[in-house]
Amino acid sequence: MSKKILLLCIFCNTIATYAQQNATDSIPALKPDSLKFNYKALIIPGALIGYGVIGLESDWLKGFNSEIKEEVNEDIDKKITIDDFTQYAPFASVYGLNALGIKGKHNFKDRSIIMGTSYLLMSGTVLSLKGITKVERPDGSSNNSFPSGHTATAFAGAEFLWQEYKDVSIWYGITGYAIATGTGLFRIYNDRHWLTDVAAGAGIGILSTKVAYWLHPFIKKTFFGEKETKSTVMMAPFYNGKQLGAGFVMNF
Repeated sequence: MSKKILLLCIFCNTIATYAQQNATDSIPALKPDSLKFNYKALIIPGALIGYGVIGLESDWLKGFNSEIKEEVNEDIDKKITIDDFTQYAPFASVYGLNALGIKGKHNFKDRSIIMGTSYLLMSGTVLSLKGITKVERPDGSSNNSFPSGHTATAFAGAEFLWQEYKDVSIWYGITGYAIATGTGLFRIYNDRHWLTDVAAGAGIGILSTKVAYWLHPFIKKTFFGEKETKSTVMMAPFYNGKQLGAGFVMNF
């Protein structure tokens, strides 16, 4: 493995590890609906998004992006599209663990509201920026490279998994962030995104879920009411290879 590819792996894994460590410091263990705004929680996603935004105009960062692309194309022949599936793994894990009887912080209704809010914030931000920036993908297939939607989805899910299960075991959150980091690496590996796209996507994903938790008490009270009902609501993301979207299900 070349030095540049090794540097890229170290860089991306450092992002995930640093994010996880700081999450522990900036967001204490709290009861459901008591997660309050903390400006320190904005530092990591803000830095990642800032790196990506600066990379839109910085010749040095663009040059670094190109060097990574050249190294990837030189050292890797076969593409692996596992990232089309791993992007959803952290989100799905929350529901899977609950189905196995390992309870998270919120019940089905509340976590579905949080997930839906996070996904709407994330996808809206990603799709808007893609339309505004019109950055060409490394493989030249289209002009919607910035930011990485796959990476944003994966990191939004990783933060969701972390928030729901950090009080059960930190290893659930660490695993989610590891999968999200791998998703970002595969986007570069498959010549679909630049490093700056992946960094910005990671920041947007983390921030979207944090904001979703901060907004949850207001959204629950305003749109769903305080009284518990027998209805259940679920919103699940999907990606068909070309389009990013979400499925909505309600049972009465």
